[in-house]
Amino acid sequence: MKASPCLLPLAALLALPAAVRAQNELSNFTATGRGGVINTFAQDYQAIGINPANLGRPGEATVAFTVGEGGAGLASRTLSKTLFKHILFDSSQPIGPAEKAELVKGFEGDNALNFNADFTTLGFAVSLPNGLGGLAFSNRQRVGAHLALNHNAADVIVNGQYAASVQPYYPSSVLATQTLPPPLLSNFLDGTSIQLAWTSEYNVSYGIRVLDKVGFKLSAGAGYRYIQGIGIADIRVAGGSLAAYTALSPIFKVNYGNLATNPQFNFETGGGLHPVGHGNGYDLGLAAEVGKLLRLGVSVTDLGAMTWTGNVVTAADQKLQATSSTGINSYNVLKEIVNQFDTNQTNLFTYQAAQERTAALPAKLRLGAGVRLSSLFEAGVDFTAPLNKVAGNLTAPFVGLGVDFKPTRWLRLSSGVSGGAGYGTSLPLGVTLVSPVWEAGVSSRDVTGYFSEKAPYYSLAFGFLRFKIGGKS
Repeated sequence: MKASPCLLPLAALLALPAAVRAQNELSNFTATGRGGVINTFAQDYQAIGINPANLGRPGEATVAFTVGEGGAGLASRTLSKTLFKHILFDSSQPIGPAEKAELVKGFEGDNALNFNADFTTLGFAVSLPNGLGGLAFSNRQRVGAHLALNHNAADVIVNGQYAASVQPYYPSSVLATQTLPPPLLSNFLDGTSIQLAWTSEYNVSYGIRVLDKVGFKLSAGAGYRYIQGIGIADIRVAGGSLAAYTALSPIFKVNYGNLATNPQFNFETGGGLHPVGHGNGYDLGLAAEVGKLLRLGVSVTDLGAMTWTGNVVTAADQKLQATSSTGINSYNVLKEIVNQFDTNQTNLFTYQAAQERTAALPAKLRLGAGVRLSSLFEAGVDFTAPLNKVAGNLTAPFVGLGVDFKPTRWLRLSSGVSGGAGYGTSLPLGVTLVSPVWEAGVSSRDVTGYFSEKAPYYSLAFGFLRFKIGGKS
């Protein structure tokens, strides 16, 4: 069977917890421990993609660098913890009608599944002499996936041709003789969203203090990133319209069949993280210090666009088709999602080849305020809002309150409370070992999510090779 150009990467990524185990602050283990509160906290290379103006604050480390700092989060607002575990770890377990009904209900919602992962392979920052500001570089892998299904989509995925939602148009019983005209997919799937974005970034950011007055100091910063696109899948059905396209690297091993010979199709082959798109991104920020305690920050990140040029396929609005699927007989729902959006099955979509597709980056507005009482205690509040609805962006605004506290000179504890972004209310926790030149720690965006039967949320961030030389601790 050919792998779906739309859902195979989503299924593969969501299956990662079974195999080995979207917000870029997951690549910062200290910010993850504060639930993503970071705008006024971020220093050195950790300011990349958050607020480059923070690089202009003097007194930070002369040199800071990291190797292999990252994190991942997986959550559902509609599935129970029991169903979540069955899907991830017991997908071959047989199910009956009662379990199918439970799955339909569990997958129906705006945030059925959310997945984010960020990994900084290398980060480096240096404070320039003579008040010339700070400069930072990094390479980062970013992955985000989002699944929202309306009742009809969840019903068809679980029950196939026997779904109650398709019976008025394509009765599964041979005794049925009267059918209704099939609706457009824009109506049948209204409220369904399936999104994935995987990019590799090469970042450079610069910040400098532009105003230094008694009681008020202001820094400004800007960042640029060259982006290689590893994969994109963006299917959105809302308000009577349908938009769908994908472009996936050969690493996903998609068999495009007859589409590969279409003269409008730029067929890409190769190994490893072979890019199928390229783009440019920009960040802008301001950071202020009011008096000795208060810090303020505002930034706009991920401005710019990506152009996808390889393995691009699109789908337009069309009438609902009869599906050949008979539904699922086990908890392997992710495989059936792949089947329903495949290219060689009789199912929901028909695809067309395309030369390229340009899409905006997941732009965000970030606001932050913080109080730094000393090197032992700092608190802050953040608000982050998505500026568009493209794949890889937040699904809703985020707000959080975070604190850092050092009970001893070698230990820093982080916590707070946060909500939004499709993840609900979270209670984060982070533990960091601190020395004058080295930091290492682990953290979670929500420690309660591991145990909650309703709305499970698994997240973990880590960093063991973060070094800061010079400046204040």
